[in-house]
Amino acid sequence: MDLLTWAIVAFVVSVIAGLLGFSGVASGAATVAKVLFGLFLLIAIVLIILALLGGAILF
Repeated sequence: MDLLTWAIVAFVVSVIAGLLGFSGVASGAATVAKVLFGLFLLIAIVLIILALLGGAILF
């Protein structure tokens, strides 16, 4: 699985845990989802910049 998939899974777990009332699990999973999504976003931005500097055509 890639990083974005893990972030989505952690988000879904946090939403389900929040609906069921497991606030500790929900906040932990939400934190993991935020960190993974931030990491994915950072890597995506770096790769886009490197592709533009390298002259690759993205679209």
